[in-house]
Parts: sequence; C-alpha cells; structure tokens
Amino acid sequence: MDERSVSIPLSVDWNQDEIVTVANFFTQIEYAYGSGVKAGDVKDAYEAFKVVVPSKSEEKTHFKAYDDQANTNTWNVVKRALDEEREYRITM
Repeated sequence: MDERSVSIPLSVDWNQDEIVTVANFFTQIEYAYGSGVKAGDVKDAYEAFKVVVPSKSEEKTHFKAYDDQANTNTWNVVKRALDEEREYRITM
C-alpha cells in the first residue's frame, strides 16, 4: 500500500457508529497490505461492514474508491479471509 494519505469512502447518510465500522473494515484491508492481519479480524470487520453497506453494488463502489487510492484489492483480501481459518494471518 502507498504511504500517501488515503480517504476512506464514506456516505453522508451514515451515523458516527457506521462511519467507525466502515473505517475499521478498511483499516483491516490496510493491515493485510502491511504487517498482516488475522483472517478472523477481516471476517468480523466485513460482516459489520455488510450491515452498513448491504448492497453489492454499493459495496463494489466503496471497494473501487478505496482500491483506486490505496493501490489495493479489497475483494481479494475479503475472499482470502473467507477461505481461511480465523487464526490464519493474511499478508498481501
């Protein structure tokens, strides 16, 4: 991941708790591209993210907005986490 500042994609319709939930999810993605993250942490963050962003099309929009800035592939991290045991450490 780039060292430059990355803006987390947010919606003006979200409340503070929802913003924190989405920010936490994208932080887990950042960790996967840095020091690594447990698959369980990504799974938990993704489940919470899906409560805030239940629509697949909206999810794709947020993933693309983040990935374009951060030079990451959020879906690949999520897919890998879903395919692994909770304690497995993901590094991209």
